[in-house]
Amino acid sequence: MTDHKTNETAEEVQVAPHRPDTPSYEEVLFYERKPAGFWVRFWAYLIDLLVIAGLISILIKPVFALIGLETSDMPWYAPYAILSAVVFYGYFILMTKFFTQTVGKMIMGIRVVSLKSDNMSWMTLLFREWIGRFISVTILPLYWIVGFTPLKQGIHDYIADTTVVHEESFRKNKLVQKKRPDRSGLHETRAF
Repeated sequence: MTDHKTNETAEEVQVAPHRPDTPSYEEVLFYERKPAGFWVRFWAYLIDLLVIAGLISILIKPVFALIGLETSDMPWYAPYAILSAVVFYGYFILMTKFFTQTVGKMIMGIRVVSLKSDNMSWMTLLFREWIGRFISVTILPLYWIVGFTPLKQGIHDYIADTTVVHEESFRKNKLVQKKRPDRSGLHETRAF
């Protein structure tokens, strides 16, 4: 009989402090940016690929045509492939650094945000847009992770502690936290 009584009080002790209706806890509502899901990011990426293909066709192909070098069926270490890769990664790095979004993200209304600070450093951008994107493009199923994580992060987002959010869309969340002491002058705890 004493065991039964002890178990009841143990359960009450564990449950009571965590209930939001207890006087020492309060429920706080806040709004956070809504993470961009897989499909909106996918369409933004396809738009970016079109922009990059246009840049390569305008900037690099004419130079190779003037010199008389072939641009098709070349190995990855050929000058054309290397310059195309520089345009590809440079586009993502520079657009994300200066605008926090690429043309595709602008059209789709999403942007990249850091989970650690207000602005992204060059090192964060290099890890996200160069190394992380290389991993995501090389091993394509890793990019699908975006659809299954709570903050809709891909491998390149995890590497750089970033995520992609909708610009004008928010979601409401609740947080149960311990009440803060009253900060009015009537309850001042320190001496004058």
